[in-house]
Amino acid sequence: MSGRTFAEKALARAAGKPDARAGDILDVRPDLVFSHDNSAAIRRIFEQTGAPRVVRPERVAITLDHAVPAPTRQHAQNHAEIREWVQAQQIGAFFEVGRGICHQVISEEALVLPGETILGADSHSTHFGWLGAFGAGIGRSEMAALWATGELWLRVPEAIRITLRGRLAPGVTSKDLSLCILGRLGADGGLYQSIEFAGETLAALSLDERAVIPNMMAEAGAKNAYLPPDGAVFDYLEARRTRDYTPLYPDPDAEYVAEHTLDVSALEPQIALPDRPDQVVPLSRVIGQPVQQAFLGTCTNGRLEDLQAAAEVLRGQRVRCRLIVIPASAAVMLAASRAGIIDVLLEAGAAIGTPGCGPCMGNHMGIPAPSEVTISSANRNYRGRMGTPDAPVYLASPYVVAASAVRGAISDPREFLT
Repeated sequence: MSGRTFAEKALARAAGKPDARAGDILDVRPDLVFSHDNSAAIRRIFEQTGAPRVVRPERVAITLDHAVPAPTRQHAQNHAEIREWVQAQQIGAFFEVGRGICHQVISEEALVLPGETILGADSHSTHFGWLGAFGAGIGRSEMAALWATGELWLRVPEAIRITLRGRLAPGVTSKDLSLCILGRLGADGGLYQSIEFAGETLAALSLDERAVIPNMMAEAGAKNAYLPPDGAVFDYLEARRTRDYTPLYPDPDAEYVAEHTLDVSALEPQIALPDRPDQVVPLSRVIGQPVQQAFLGTCTNGRLEDLQAAAEVLRGQRVRCRLIVIPASAAVMLAASRAGIIDVLLEAGAAIGTPGCGPCMGNHMGIPAPSEVTISSANRNYRGRMGTPDAPVYLASPYVVAASAVRGAISDPREFLT
């Protein structure tokens, strides 16, 4: 009998079952469920269930991050309703305007741990695979059901294994690696799959770099994505965690529907062309394309090392187009300020925004004008994603975003890093 994948083990654990196989339908009790500015809409669905209260408020997190500070009267009203709801339901894990993006904040607060299951009302909940957790996005109705009952049925996904070999070259990042994988898999190449990573490359990546990979796998349609947790992850969590945990690892003889191996040593910077995150080409193919806006931030690439990468390029330079920088959290912003990174960005001409999602989904502060081209460190560039249907968006690493801001055109950052 073959072994088990990570997904099979994680969902069996969450369902209180001794075993599970891909295709099984399980009633899962997640360790944490979370939502954000959409919580006001979820509340209205919840009230239709007739449930008197949220059944497990200690396992609920809510973050205000998608439009912060509130840019419209409607957003302000939604936030007010959420604050009232949080107080009425005694939800302790509530994070106010300015604290940061849900995925980053939950990671910083260690609200989810290796081996655990987290379901979020956000498509990029695959993010938590960097901690060795099962993270999956769900809809508003499903979240309302979780508030009402504490459990939700899930089908155990089949799994794809991707083995990474070698080390990334200078100026090449895990964002480039992720874009390369997306280009190979396609936008539905991991549809409702558990994408499970392996290989010696992972241990050489910093924690900030690791978080990029499972986050980006949402763009391949993945149900969840997983990186095996190691000592670096355990050390990170030690001062933050409030409960014990048991990491889970796939068995060596686990069954996968597909297996891929990628040697990253010769990888060059990658870029996703408008209007699909899987329309990926080497950066060299589009050098010189003029841009009117550069955006650094989001749950994918708004962490400290991302801001540091941009600062390496921008030190002593001045930008030739708008550069909007939005740190992923207040903690990231504070650390960047203390390290002098914010000074470098401001001196180069960047505009720094409140920690949160910003213009990533076209919701707030940084929406391009019609026909303006943006190069972004985000995870998604579908037509109209940033709020303007005829404003093309390219996706790239923080290095590439910063270099392009300096030149006013898509540029190779390695010329700034020699």
